[in-house]
Amino acid sequence: MCGIAGIFSSALALEDRKLKLGKMLQAQEHRGPDATQEWHDSQCSLGHNRLSIIDLSTNANQPMPSSCGRYVIVFNGEIYNYLEIKKELLPHFQFQTQSDTEVLLNAYIYWGTDFLHQLNGMFSLAIWDKQEKTLFIARDRFGVKPFYYYADAQQFTFASEIKALWASGIKKIRNQKVWANYLSFGTYGMPNETFWDTIHQLPAGHFAVLSQENLATFEPQLWYDFVARVQDTPVLEVAELKKQYTALLNDAIQLRFRADVPLGMNVSGGLDSSTLIALIHQNLPITKNIEAFTFYCNDINYDELPWVDLLLQDKPYLLNKVVLKADEVPDLITALSQNQDEPFGGFPTLAYSLLFDAAQKKGIKVLLDGQGMDEAWAGYDYYHNQSNQVIQGVTTSPVRPEVMVNDFANLAEKEVYPQPFASSMQNMQYRDLFYTKIPRALRFNDRISMLHGTELREPFLDYRLVELAFAQKDSIKYNQGNTKWLLRQISQELLSNQVALAPKRPLQTPQREWMANELNEYVSEKIQEFGQLDFVDSKKVQQIWQDYRNGNQDNSFYIWQWINLVELV
Repeated sequence: MCGIAGIFSSALALEDRKLKLGKMLQAQEHRGPDATQEWHDSQCSLGHNRLSIIDLSTNANQPMPSSCGRYVIVFNGEIYNYLEIKKELLPHFQFQTQSDTEVLLNAYIYWGTDFLHQLNGMFSLAIWDKQEKTLFIARDRFGVKPFYYYADAQQFTFASEIKALWASGIKKIRNQKVWANYLSFGTYGMPNETFWDTIHQLPAGHFAVLSQENLATFEPQLWYDFVARVQDTPVLEVAELKKQYTALLNDAIQLRFRADVPLGMNVSGGLDSSTLIALIHQNLPITKNIEAFTFYCNDINYDELPWVDLLLQDKPYLLNKVVLKADEVPDLITALSQNQDEPFGGFPTLAYSLLFDAAQKKGIKVLLDGQGMDEAWAGYDYYHNQSNQVIQGVTTSPVRPEVMVNDFANLAEKEVYPQPFASSMQNMQYRDLFYTKIPRALRFNDRISMLHGTELREPFLDYRLVELAFAQKDSIKYNQGNTKWLLRQISQELLSNQVALAPKRPLQTPQREWMANELNEYVSEKIQEFGQLDFVDSKKVQQIWQDYRNGNQDNSFYIWQWINLVELV
């Protein structure tokens, strides 16, 4: 887990590229506190911030050249099945390190672009071919690891974080449509977009090959065809599905224990987190120890500590309890807004960041998390109640687009998402996996984990698990009023019925209450600032805020939006 950066340009002088790359690496140095290195030739400059997880020696530092000398790689992520791939490659290569980076590079040399299908992991990468003068770039199936870029006819500049692109001299200009859509619909842009004009993302599951001739015109190509793979996945009877899915669950967990550093896990009292704990307990090698981390807010209406204590009462794992306090929120918002570069997910993300900070202070570099089950097994209420919402547990609109002036509001263009499946439930799951929930959750989590020099692993997003669950009938996912029905059947063999059959509880904090009470003065000041922005109707903002303070508090997402945007301008 690291940070990558690079500049491909024959128009920029070497000294200019070196200067820009140095500033880029400095801007994202929190992603790799263990080493920072650069590599340059006449057209390409590559840089790397390293967080050492596998093969802690300096031999595994990046940028890493191939043994033949033709290729150079920078890579962010982990390839969990690197040992299995290495075994296949051993007859063809002499390995110099124990790293997954060298395996990745040799796999590319041996299989070409098809090597991507061999990988089980999270990654963004760039490989420079010194002979052909081309740059190969790729991103993992679900976009766990980020890849941002700026491209014109003169240069292709990329990095793991947007702030690194700004550091290279690329201007910070609002993407007006994305901002308008955020306020109109609560969306965060399409897979290739960001909140900033001219700064793009390489979409999840895509790759590209760049040459000096196509820097401004290249088209990313899809390498992970999720729809085709799901359509080729058999629909199984319950007994066989339980057998196959359970076996994959255990394998996914075991693969993610591979690390040369201490491990931890983030836990809550929900079904997904509880299943993760049970599987870890079942599969953890006796040679490894693991600690658990959870947050609370000293509010019995939201805190899940009783559930977490129940889950861990018969487990040998030390539980680290991290408290989020109202008076810490303003400073956390400022820090995380600077870290995220784009809007993020409210007070729960603030609390979540405290877990990574606590883990880092204890020397734990890898944390496992339960992200991904709801999208694979259709766990959100809106999959079933026809609400057309994309936020769990609210009854009113989460957005208040009327606060925008007309000219700005007219820039909004409602996103239209593909619907490749006959099942409306599957189409909503597909939207959440590739366009809405998972992309933004992965971005929030990548930034806050890397801010504290820790790596987050999400075993339930193993592509084999997602494909198998997604492909099954709707009735396997929602049955007799129970969401994630088949998963609950599996979990009953691992957990008490009290946990396995409990209804889904949104991961929450007292955000609504704190905004109106403990943080009233702070929020009022931020809303005053929001009202002064050039695209905002300040009178309507103040009317809505007064209505909120008077008790109209079904949800506070729109208040959070205003605060978050003020911190980003």
